[in-house]
Amino acid sequence: MLGGERATVIYTMIETCRMNGIDPQAYLADIIDRIADHPANKVDELLPWDWVPQVRQ
Repeated sequence: MLGGERATVIYTMIETCRMNGIDPQAYLADIIDRIADHPANKVDELLPWDWVPQVRQ
């Protein structure tokens, strides 16, 4: 993936968050923090319109 393509994906994610009333910085920080341990068959739970912030303890 080229730099321009990566930027397009990131900008699209940010705008999707905004359109769904989600703080993009909070969303991305949470997703980056937990994506490695998240089951691949449940990746749809991490999409902005289905996202539920993880409660930190």
